[in-house]
Amino acid sequence: MTVKEAVLEALEENRGTYLSGEKLSEGLGVSRAAVWKAIARLREEGYPIEAVTRLGYLLPMDPGKITADEIRRYLPAKYRNNGVYIYDVLDSTNNRARQIAADGATPDGADLHGSVVIALQQTAGKGRLGRGFHSPREGLYLSIIVKPDFDLSRSVLVTVAAAEAVARSVDEICGVDTGIKWVNDVYLDGKKICGILTEGVTDFETGGLDHLVIGIGVNTTMKGFPRELQKIAGAVEGDYSRSALAADIVARTLDNLEAIEEKGFMEIYREKDILTGQQVQVYRGAYRKDPQEEMKGDPARVMGIDENGGLMVMFTDGTRETLTTGEVTIRL
Repeated sequence: MTVKEAVLEALEENRGTYLSGEKLSEGLGVSRAAVWKAIARLREEGYPIEAVTRLGYLLPMDPGKITADEIRRYLPAKYRNNGVYIYDVLDSTNNRARQIAADGATPDGADLHGSVVIALQQTAGKGRLGRGFHSPREGLYLSIIVKPDFDLSRSVLVTVAAAEAVARSVDEICGVDTGIKWVNDVYLDGKKICGILTEGVTDFETGGLDHLVIGIGVNTTMKGFPRELQKIAGAVEGDYSRSALAADIVARTLDNLEAIEEKGFMEIYREKDILTGQQVQVYRGAYRKDPQEEMKGDPARVMGIDENGGLMVMFTDGTRETLTTGEVTIRL
């Protein structure tokens, strides 16, 4: 552990309490000059460390701060060396992650698989079928780069695995009870708080799928949301660490993908399903041409979710079909 990491750990363990330079230097077995240099570096990285003569250094209670060191601190040991790249503003974390994967190397040489791109704000966040994803500052926007080591016929389950991971993470870290709307939306109190977009990165030499990028956007505040979106969008607000939430989402998603053949995540995914038994409209493509007017879909009743993440529906004429993600949209 470096001096900087040790100083940060000490300040984290004593958030809201002043620690003197002398106490830090003695406790860590380093000089006070080394402590001062570590504090300076941490401030450069965005940590709002306060310093008061005769009191020492203090890291304020700020559970919303997202930093690479914080995320690694919360990650399980097997993922702690994963690449974590944080940007103030990006057009889309998926775009940046796809660029990194296409380049074949991360900025600091970490393995591509499991590396994470995070933005504090997105200017062109995107959802399925090319739809926009509103991404104001203070949300949680991340993309995970995955090197598939499973049969690509299982790739349809990737979004399902990620949605289950996000729902469990939000429940655990934020103390709430979420639901999942097939296939990629996480809901809280009847409103969407998270969307997931999985995209492929092609190997241009072979023409095959080289990497997957899993984009996850979680609304952690309603600040900056237009009034029209507030009717359907929600947020998971409260006193929790966004770094802890990001780390938990990454770890659970990677764990799920490691065991994708076993499909253990399907049990909780089904438990959290909010569509079974509901009457829905099925759209094969767009559900709106005019932003103010929704088109008419095919009415159906949701019968459940099959073992491969497909949505089983029965249409009004009695015919049954298992829908896969593709170009299908479901509206309640």
